[in-house]
Amino acid sequence: MSIEKPLEGKVGVVTGVANKRSIAFGIAKAWHAAGAKLIFNYQGERLKDGVIKLVREHFGEDTPVCALDVADDASIADFATFVGQHTDHVDMVLHAIAYAPKEPGCLEGHFSDIPREAFCTSLQISAYSLIALSRAMAPLMVNGGSITALTYYASQKVVPNYNLMAVSKAALETCCKYLAFDLGRREAPIRVNCISAGPVQTLAARGVSGFTGMFKVYEDKSPLQRSCTLDELGATATFLASDGAASVTGQVLYVDGGYEIMGM
Repeated sequence: MSIEKPLEGKVGVVTGVANKRSIAFGIAKAWHAAGAKLIFNYQGERLKDGVIKLVREHFGEDTPVCALDVADDASIADFATFVGQHTDHVDMVLHAIAYAPKEPGCLEGHFSDIPREAFCTSLQISAYSLIALSRAMAPLMVNGGSITALTYYASQKVVPNYNLMAVSKAALETCCKYLAFDLGRREAPIRVNCISAGPVQTLAARGVSGFTGMFKVYEDKSPLQRSCTLDELGATATFLASDGAASVTGQVLYVDGGYEIMGM
C-alpha cells in the first residue's frame, strides 16, 4: 500500500453498476485508481451486455463480471462461488442496490397509497440484500475489511415523493448498524458503513418525481451551496475501504455539501 494507492493489493466486490453515470461506477473508478482489483455483477439479461462492455472498457478485459439477483438466495450463493473462483480473499464490498416499483405512492403521489407487495419488494431488495450479501461475502473476507452501502437523507427527514425508497433507506441504515456490531466482533473484523450522498444526476434518481428540483434546494440551503460529485463520493468510499478508516464502523457519512446539518 502507498499514499498514492491506498487500496493497492486489495480486492473489492462492486454491486450495482448500471451505467457510467451510476454512483457505483464512480466509486469503482476511484477504487481502481487507488490500486484495487475489482469484481462486478450485473442485474439481469437486460443490463448484461452494457455492464460487461462498460466494465471491460474501464477496468480491463479480464475483469470478472457475474450475474447477481439479490432477491434470489441461490443467485447470491452462485455469485459468492464465482467471486471465490477469482480471488482467495475480499477486502471491500460496495452495496449499491435499491429498488422501488413504479406503483401508486412508491416514488410519487400519496405515501398512503403504497401497495403492500411493493413495500415488501422494496425492503427486500434495498435493505435485506445488505444482510444477504454481507453473509455471503463474510467467509471470503478472511483478513477483515469494509462493507459500504449507499443511502440518502430522506431516511431521516421527509423528502416529498421519495416515499417508499425513504423507508427502504432507513431500514438499510439500521441494517448497517446491526451488521457493524455483528461482523465487528469477528476475529478478523469487518466494518460496515453507509455513505449518504446528496443528489447526483443518475438515471435511477431521475425516476423520483421532482428530483431535478432538489439541486436548486441544495444550492440555496447547503453550506457549500451545492450537492456532491461522483469523484467526491469515490474519494469517500476509498477512505472507508482504506486502513485510514480502521476504527470507523456503523456510521452514516454525509457527502452532501453540508445540507444535512441545516434546520431551515
